[in-house]
Amino acid sequence: MVTKPSSTSIAGSLTHSSALAYVRDAGLVLAGTLALILIGQITIPLPFTPVPISMGTFAALGVGAVLGSRRGALSALLLGALAAVGAPVLAGWSGGTVVTFGYVVGYILIAAIAGRAATVWSRHSGSTAARVATGVALMLLASASVYIPGLIWLKVATGAGWGTTLYLGLVPFIVGDILKSVVATGLLPARSRLR
Repeated sequence: MVTKPSSTSIAGSLTHSSALAYVRDAGLVLAGTLALILIGQITIPLPFTPVPISMGTFAALGVGAVLGSRRGALSALLLGALAAVGAPVLAGWSGGTVVTFGYVVGYILIAAIAGRAATVWSRHSGSTAARVATGVALMLLASASVYIPGLIWLKVATGAGWGTTLYLGLVPFIVGDILKSVVATGLLPARSRLR
């Protein structure tokens, strides 16, 4: 005799699947935040600006590319929330809404756009050269997005004019951000392996 599964057992199975999916997502978000914290510790202070050269932007690109827009942005949002309440998660194991906190907020934008770049990468049907060019362009856009909140926050926190703010918070980092974006493009294929 063959018995059909009851609607109760199907509903229970779906609930169990949903719970496992939430646990998996939460674990990936926490792993992304941990990656942002650890990789963000790699910094080079510059004597003329309060903004250091940081691998945090590279970490945000990577987290977004690997985890996708939603989970990557949530990882960066969690980092920002932890920093805002004073947890020692920023460079030098510091915390708080410091002068460079706007860049931390910008990590949310970076991760979201990098995650979108990974989706575009996986669906791109053109030549390899076109695919790489599109990936690099989107990763450059992701990297550049950090400057919107970063520079606004820096200007408000320091009281400097826009010319000084750009000198302190943008100009020294352009070449490095281009390099990070190009290297991080290599992480885009990882997204198709992690759904």
